[in-house]
Parts: sequence; structure tokens; C-alpha cells
Amino acid sequence: MAATAERIADTPASAPMPAPAHRAAQPDDQIVLLNHADWSDYERLLEIRGESAIPRLTFIDGVLELMTPSWYHEADKKTLARLIETWAIEVGVAMDGAGSWTIKSTLAKRGAEPDECYLLEPIEEEPSRPDIAIEVVRTSGGLNKLEVYRALEVPEVWFWLQGRLQFYGLEGDQYQQLERSGMLPQLDPTLIESCMGASRQTEAIQQLRRALTAAS
Repeated sequence: MAATAERIADTPASAPMPAPAHRAAQPDDQIVLLNHADWSDYERLLEIRGESAIPRLTFIDGVLELMTPSWYHEADKKTLARLIETWAIEVGVAMDGAGSWTIKSTLAKRGAEPDECYLLEPIEEEPSRPDIAIEVVRTSGGLNKLEVYRALEVPEVWFWLQGRLQFYGLEGDQYQQLERSGMLPQLDPTLIESCMGASRQTEAIQQLRRALTAAS
């Protein structure tokens, strides 16, 4: 493998958004960039890693990112996924989750593994990409995930950042920031954000259910 490794400390210009300031004292995700990589390097690492979910791999323009998430990252992504899936059950929205599914395009030479992703349409054959990809952002300096997902033609990307949900919808060949999800417009982001502040995941789910029951 001809790529050279560089450990990233703080290069916010390369990330879609800055790292959360209010969690600076907590352990960050570990991000390593392999420069001068090629597509075969990416596929070889996928093969070597096998069924393991770590490290998460992203590839774009000859740069390969290896990300090992912290416990806090994984806790946030799990809480968010449980809230979204509970909301879908409670309001009757059909969706399928695919976790950190490896999404890649040999033609575009782009590859990514979101923290969580969802398909909204019925699955009749193996899909090439999700309808919604979700990224938890805790550490600056990684690759621009929006650019990767743009090439993979993922319709919508959500970021969990600094206690807020941010939504980006693909319009033409560019992402535009949205006030709320265009694919799930009935989802109230402020409700999800409020529930994410609960001290335990079970408490977050209970809070969400109470709010939905009160609103029905």
C-alpha cells in the first residue's frame, strides 16, 4: 500500500462542520488519513477488516480515512437511532435501517460508512445507497462527508452536531441545508434534540413516547 498516514488533530477546513465545543473534555474519535491512496487500497482494507465495524472507512480523491469512534460517539449514534426508529413506529412510518452499511461506487471511486442509514422505499432488490445517511460529528479534521455522499447520490444527509440535528438535501448535484428533513417532514427535530438530552437511552425513548402521546 503506497499511502502515507497522517493523524489529524484539528483541521476544521477539511470537515463539514467544527467539532462540538461542549464535549472538548471527552475523548475524541481517532481519525487517521492515508494520503496518496488508491481505490485498490480502500477495497483491500475493507477485505482485511471483514465483518468488523471498526475502523469506519471513507474514500475520496485519493485520501482514505480510518475512523475509530469513541464511546461517546457510539452512545450518541445509538440513542439517535433508537429515537428515530421509535418515532417511526409510533407515527406509522415504514422504514428500514441498515446501520453502518458500506456504500461505495467503483465508477465514482467514492466510499463511505455512515453511523446510521435508512431506506424509506420498499426493498425489492439490493439497493445501491440509502435514502438517509446519518453522521455523528465529534471530531474535526476528517474528510468532507457531504462531498462523498454527493458522489454516491444519497438523497439526504443528517448530522448530529453540538446537540442539534442538521439536514442536507440533494438538489440537482449539490446539497442544500434544510430546516428539517425533506424525506421525513413530519419529524420534529426539536423533539428529537430534546430527547437526546436525557441521561439514559431508555429515558430518552420514554420521553419521546410521552410527547407523541400528548400530541396525538
